[in-house]
Amino acid sequence: MASSLNNQPSKKSLRNSGGGSGGAGSSQGGARNNSSGGPTIKFARRTSSGRYVSLSRDDIEMSSELSGDYMNYTVHIPSTPDNQPTPDSSVAMKAEEQYVSNSLFTGGFNSVTRAHLMDKVIDSEVRHPQMAGAKGSACSICDGKVMTDERGHDVTPCECRYKICRDCFLDAQKETGLCPGCKEPYKVGEYEDDTEDTPDYASGALPLPAPNGSKQNPNNMSVMKRNQNGEFDHQKWLFESPLDYGHGTAIWPEDDDCDDDLKGEAFSLLEKPWKPLSRKMPIESRIMSPYRMLIVIRFVVLCFFLHWRVAHPNEDAIWLWLMSVTCEIWFAFSWLLDQVPKLCPINRTTDLSVLHEKFDSPSPDNPTGRSDLPGVDLFVSTADPEKEPPLVTANTILSILAVDYPVEKLACYVSDDGGALLTFEAMAEAASFANLWVPFCRKHNIEPRNPESYFSLKVDPTKNKSRTDFVKDRRRVKREYDEFKVRINGLPDSIRRRSDAFNAREEMKMMKHLKEKGADPSEPIKVLKATWMADGTHWPGTWASPSSEHAKGDHAGILQVMLKPPSPDPLLGRAEDKIIDFTEVDTRLPMFAYVSREKRPGYDHNKKAGAMNALVRASAILSNGPFILNLDCDHYIYNCRAIREGMCFMMDRGGEDICYIQFPQRFEGIDPSDSSYLFWFRYGRYANHNTVFFDGNMRALDGVQGPVYVGTGCMFRRFALYGFDPPLIDEKETKKNPKESSEAASDRPALNASEFDPDLDMNLLPKRFGNSTMLSESIPVSEYQGRPLADHPAVKYGRPPGVLREPREPLDASTVAEAVSVISCWYEDKTEWGDRVGWIYGSVTEDVVTGYRMHNRGWRSVYCITKRDAFRGSAPINLTDRLHQVLRWATGSVEIFFSKNNAFLASKRLKILQRLAYLNVGIYPFTSIFLVVYCFLPALSLFSGFFIVQTLSIAFLIYLLTITVCLILLALLEVKWSGVELEQWWRNEQFWLISGTSAHLAAVVQGLLKVMAGIEISFTLTSKSGGEEDEDMFADLYIVKWSSLMIPPIVIAMMNVIGIAVAFSRTIYSANPQWSKFIGGAFFSFWVLAHLYPFAKGLMGKRGKTPTIVFVWSGLIAITLSLLWIAISPPKGAEGQGVGGDFQFP
Repeated sequence: MASSLNNQPSKKSLRNSGGGSGGAGSSQGGARNNSSGGPTIKFARRTSSGRYVSLSRDDIEMSSELSGDYMNYTVHIPSTPDNQPTPDSSVAMKAEEQYVSNSLFTGGFNSVTRAHLMDKVIDSEVRHPQMAGAKGSACSICDGKVMTDERGHDVTPCECRYKICRDCFLDAQKETGLCPGCKEPYKVGEYEDDTEDTPDYASGALPLPAPNGSKQNPNNMSVMKRNQNGEFDHQKWLFESPLDYGHGTAIWPEDDDCDDDLKGEAFSLLEKPWKPLSRKMPIESRIMSPYRMLIVIRFVVLCFFLHWRVAHPNEDAIWLWLMSVTCEIWFAFSWLLDQVPKLCPINRTTDLSVLHEKFDSPSPDNPTGRSDLPGVDLFVSTADPEKEPPLVTANTILSILAVDYPVEKLACYVSDDGGALLTFEAMAEAASFANLWVPFCRKHNIEPRNPESYFSLKVDPTKNKSRTDFVKDRRRVKREYDEFKVRINGLPDSIRRRSDAFNAREEMKMMKHLKEKGADPSEPIKVLKATWMADGTHWPGTWASPSSEHAKGDHAGILQVMLKPPSPDPLLGRAEDKIIDFTEVDTRLPMFAYVSREKRPGYDHNKKAGAMNALVRASAILSNGPFILNLDCDHYIYNCRAIREGMCFMMDRGGEDICYIQFPQRFEGIDPSDSSYLFWFRYGRYANHNTVFFDGNMRALDGVQGPVYVGTGCMFRRFALYGFDPPLIDEKETKKNPKESSEAASDRPALNASEFDPDLDMNLLPKRFGNSTMLSESIPVSEYQGRPLADHPAVKYGRPPGVLREPREPLDASTVAEAVSVISCWYEDKTEWGDRVGWIYGSVTEDVVTGYRMHNRGWRSVYCITKRDAFRGSAPINLTDRLHQVLRWATGSVEIFFSKNNAFLASKRLKILQRLAYLNVGIYPFTSIFLVVYCFLPALSLFSGFFIVQTLSIAFLIYLLTITVCLILLALLEVKWSGVELEQWWRNEQFWLISGTSAHLAAVVQGLLKVMAGIEISFTLTSKSGGEEDEDMFADLYIVKWSSLMIPPIVIAMMNVIGIAVAFSRTIYSANPQWSKFIGGAFFSFWVLAHLYPFAKGLMGKRGKTPTIVFVWSGLIAITLSLLWIAISPPKGAEGQGVGGDFQFP
């Protein structure tokens, strides 16, 4: 079936979103009226080919012969005085939620939003009841599926247990109100699940005695006393019961009736001492004091050295002296920009036990221990299944679904910017396998929770495992995972064979149709080569054979809720449910949605930044988690408690002005098959791990205003992404009466958008955020729910405890349809998305720009280094891919330098050291110009016989020695406080020269071309390794792919090698050898060659195989330099005549 969901009322705007009292945290709004004055009714039929054809009611009435092929579908009519909505019963809620989770929503610009009900999502069997396409009983009226509960059991709304699907149930209620089975009226609010008669103790809902003391089935309680699962809600019963049951916020007994011990325990919970969730750990002064002193000493010595260099020119080679002095002045400036922000490094630590005590532990007012933590939306982005293998993305999704965080608080979104059916079905397979993998991880406390990484561990899997059934469970899960990988790897062939079969059927039908019409059989048959889904319908995204509206840059928006939102209470497994006993394990799965934004020709979709903004808007409507964690498809959660670690900072005192938590990026990659490369890969041959940057520079910035945003592994505050300033307290009022001002701030209710930003008019919300009312209404909700607890007088903007324990309302069709509309290609037109709101456009390094904008508004960020790595991923390991990655980063920095995001133009809210760090981000690529010149200077010195100074004087050598010793001591101390190893520091220095003479120089050229000539820069995705065996995983290491970026380093290396040989030969055969000049030039040449050694190893490939291009360049350069030397300074014969005769260099 297909339904039009355009212009529907927003049910979500009428619900309480879990805010505080007095409407705090709730979104309000009415239904939207249809612009035409009445609801637009659409009808659709599914043709024999599997396609959906829509017609209006007039078309149906005009053609009676077609009326039997069309089915009327439920139309959501806005509320009017004569059309008031009836209270939602549990059956209606389950029906709506099941319909949403089984429907593929599509829509876009100038098109109707449709929900395609899918009986089958993938070819394999779907097991989990939360997943789309889950198996169930057939409806007694049509072929649809019967409504099910959280365990997948049938839900029958009538006592006669007549099985009926959602559509037929709603039609029966609307038309007659009678059950089609027993012909009796439906008793709204009373029903029985088709389950056992015995109480369900495993589900966590225990039967309680009725108020009159009689035994009563809790299923017969009123709907008002049920939660959204149809189970008995204890808290509502406490409020409505006339008895004094329990001691919480529902009823507080009189002092005479209260037991003294219990009363004392309740008050002791309130009087517990306040504990911080995180602490700052300053670096020891015995390390930082000499470190800062050495920075000052080296700076002073540099000033004296540069003054001496300027005052003592080399008159014999003034050109050599001028180039060297210019480069050295720039290097001193660049060193200052990099070194000064490192003056205040700090460490941080978190206390997860305190977090659990404050938010998850049972209490008198929370006897079930329902979590009070805020929601988190996790984003995973992918674009091309050929370069980003679906198996890698699927493993990342599985690690997210198994994370240690309240299940009902999580929502995972995968953005498929390519709109590929392969990615869609791979994600569906991952959701299906999560039915087994996630409870297995919870049962045995598995780490890491990426199945590929877990089963590839080289350690004993039984270590620290005490359950006797672990080995048996692991063996079964390993077998299931191997079958899962086979299904994923076989998806491309399965989709191709399925599409070929359906396309052949369409051709046969077309041939039959043409034959009946008497057409010429010799004429070629034109049938679109479509890509078909498992349920026999056209895939609305990109086809294998692209056509109009089905290509990578031209397809509708797609949204599929793969896993519907879970129930708020734990759902314990049963021994007979699965192949593994999950009796004591929560089997719920987080919400999971597949999103592919609409793309149309002529629109600038802004690459990854545009895809992330589409996810921000869609998630705000579907789940609206106050915090967002974004991951690349190849970065998985290595520490299942990483989100809790980050939440310790967000929920701590002073956390209201933190815009994001940046985690360090850790990479996997040690080649075990070749022992000669162990040293290189332990530290990264090309500094692939970026350890010095993540553990040095980022840790240092954490002591200023916070680390820069560097992409994957970052947890955002959604409110900060919306472009608002951090909450500020009136300092004068705080100084007058700090206690009262703090109490007033902590009790501050949810604010509206104009209170967030005084310059923002409520009537101009569409100008900033677009015309979605639901999106605008979600902003104050996310701001309020993201506040820390008001459990300390120093908390400026807080919320009362317990306001986030309310269960989330199930999704309805109108809500999902609204989410589809906000991912359309036109939604951002004439709004501030990408300019002030969300990820910022205009740079290939959108991450750095986005973080800079937040810091510039006064927000601060935090660097969270966990004891166990939070996330792990893959990095480019061969030379070419690594250089292109650095090229993209450097090009983005050049774009930043020439844009309004230059730190020179920052506001006063950006601290001085933070400003210097951002200045360095935009300036560092320009160092490559001076670095290339300086790397040629030793060779030029050796060729010419002159040095950068007139003579190697004592002053020059002392300055040089002092600067070098200071640099070595600074490196040792930096290694000490940052935790990196000395080899890692040296590997980073080597790649700094390699990238500076290749990628950075090309970035400067490309950036200048873009600024001056307007030439746009395009980059391709970095391929992710999809190899399963160790040999395949590191196959790319030894591949030498030629790139023009390699030309400058090759030329520099060859020039220095030849220069050393020429100078050495000349010095030996000279009548008066000048060894001091040769040693000076040779020393700097060896300095250059030592830094280029990893580059030379990369060119050699595996087992010393040298590409032909290296010999070509070497020979060409050697011949050219030889001829040049003969022409400039020909050797003299015995009588002073040139040996070369009359040869002249042209």
